[in-house]
Amino acid sequence: MSNITLSQIRARFLDHMKKEGHAVIPSSSLVPENDPTTLFTGSGMQPMLPYLLGQPHPLGLRIADSQKCFRSQDIEEVGDNRHTTFFEMLGNWSLGDFFKEGQIDIMWDFLVTELKLDPSRLYFSVYRGNVDLNISRDDEAIRKWQEKFASFNIEAKVGITPESDGMRDGERMFTYPDKKNWWSRSGIPANMPEGEPGGPDTEMFFDFDPDNNQNIHEKSQWSDQPCHINCDCGRYVEIGNNVFMQFIKKGSNFVELSQKNVDFGGGLERMAAAVNDDSDVFMLDVFSGPKMILEKLSGSNYVSDKNVTFTDLTHPTFAYRVILDHIRAATFLISDGVVPGNKDQMYFVRRLIRRAVRFARNLNINQNFTSQVANEFISYYSAAYPNLITNNNLILSEFDKEETKFRKTLVDGLKQFEKVAANDITGEEAFDLLQTYGFPIELTTELAKERGIIVDVEKFTELKTAHSEASRSASAGKFKGGLGGDSEIETKYHTATHMLHQALKMVLGESVIQKGSNITPERLRFDFAFDRKATSEEIVRVEEIVNDAIKADYPMIREEVSYDEARSRGAIGLFDDKYGDKVSIYHMGAASDGKSRGDEGVFSIEFCGGPHVDRTGNMGVFKIIKEEAVSAGVRRIKAVLQ
Repeated sequence: MSNITLSQIRARFLDHMKKEGHAVIPSSSLVPENDPTTLFTGSGMQPMLPYLLGQPHPLGLRIADSQKCFRSQDIEEVGDNRHTTFFEMLGNWSLGDFFKEGQIDIMWDFLVTELKLDPSRLYFSVYRGNVDLNISRDDEAIRKWQEKFASFNIEAKVGITPESDGMRDGERMFTYPDKKNWWSRSGIPANMPEGEPGGPDTEMFFDFDPDNNQNIHEKSQWSDQPCHINCDCGRYVEIGNNVFMQFIKKGSNFVELSQKNVDFGGGLERMAAAVNDDSDVFMLDVFSGPKMILEKLSGSNYVSDKNVTFTDLTHPTFAYRVILDHIRAATFLISDGVVPGNKDQMYFVRRLIRRAVRFARNLNINQNFTSQVANEFISYYSAAYPNLITNNNLILSEFDKEETKFRKTLVDGLKQFEKVAANDITGEEAFDLLQTYGFPIELTTELAKERGIIVDVEKFTELKTAHSEASRSASAGKFKGGLGGDSEIETKYHTATHMLHQALKMVLGESVIQKGSNITPERLRFDFAFDRKATSEEIVRVEEIVNDAIKADYPMIREEVSYDEARSRGAIGLFDDKYGDKVSIYHMGAASDGKSRGDEGVFSIEFCGGPHVDRTGNMGVFKIIKEEAVSAGVRRIKAVLQ
């Protein structure tokens, strides 16, 4: 084992995939486009779902990337040595090309040959099968892994349900039922609707404590429980998962897909930790510069303690981990256009920054510091993600503004908290802390937990819901991941979004830049960079242009061209980090000869993966119902088709 950087692991993975014939694509934004079911990109699979479900990828059948991910549901899991809200997911896909044997060959070579991990420290979980649904155990994956172990003279026995009594000598693979080693968008096989694809997966684990050969993990706080690959002691850590999209639901049966796909996702940080033989991801090089700043400001040193978990709120190691994770995540989110606020994605950026500031008090850091730490992350990641440098001033400014604002809230709120914290805190008291002092309920409950008192969260939620449709409540139904809708009305709204984008450029000028969009069956939402409110006359003109284009009954024509050609034609869209060498463009109109937008024959040309209507004539009447500010320099339009 040797010290290796995060950047080196990323480069080795992508180079390895290139050698295996994969086209490497850049990361998509952390904010999904046209997907109302989720607030953030939380996995490498998410942007690839259209291609896994049958849409041809313009770059071919083998794709790889390192995808930026953020999981808001993991905010309160941060604190142990391996959980983070932001991470990079290394991914590779076979879209109807190679399948299980080819994928296992590729992954074994990467882990053992490229990363030089000791095979004796690798373990795997596989799908057990479902007798009731006539789905067999994944013996193909088992046999292939066994062959790989055998090439190193390691016998790989198969175990079952290791949670009950630990792991027996020689067991390297463990079979699990539906909830553990099966993937589909709707969960376990029994819940899958007609026509839904899914299949088994095989997870890969690394043993961080191979010298402890007993079932009982004596070095952890769970020392009285049997140790196995899926326990929480931290000895075994999942470093990747290979999903085999093999079946489709037909009635009550499962039949083999004609195009079988492979989807792999592996945590970059966890793989680097495995290579460095240190299970604490916060010891990776990416955190070195930020830690030095915190250590200097606090007068303390970070202590890598594997027994500190997300329940140890007052422990200094816990505070370090929360601050490092949250500032890194907020840095990337702001760079992708999400500034602190009270709604949807903005709420989580605000929560991340404020939670980092709150835990900095546990390290005796009582001055503005977040922008200093953010700047270290910007410097570290700038080569891989140059938009961090482009957005450097915005990122640091947002950190400074939010931290300054919250420090005043924190001082006033803590005074009031002390007044009510002698006993359990009622829902009314918690609500008053929020309404009057801006003290978020998460902070109230965390501080109460430190004191060993209880907060009546149920009553608080009741009061909050009755008072207003607050951001956290409004987005509760969106936390779960999944593919955006593709109903007929949503397809019309998707096309209307393109038309609105073009019309805004024609009325307000070429400085209009798309910052994001969201589509539901009820309306479209479009965010764009512009420095003032549009006048009522401009709004009317935008509506007229879109409705004229609808009446013109333009055809929607899709082409796959090079990225440079698309830009030279004047194609518009989000240009951050999401396009490869070949791209899909849609042009609306009768020709595709590169005429400038608005010229006779071509209404608009835009980067997009679809879906779209075939022609614009049957879309209805376009009506803007609201134009408002989202943040400094960003406006939002909501519109409907009537």
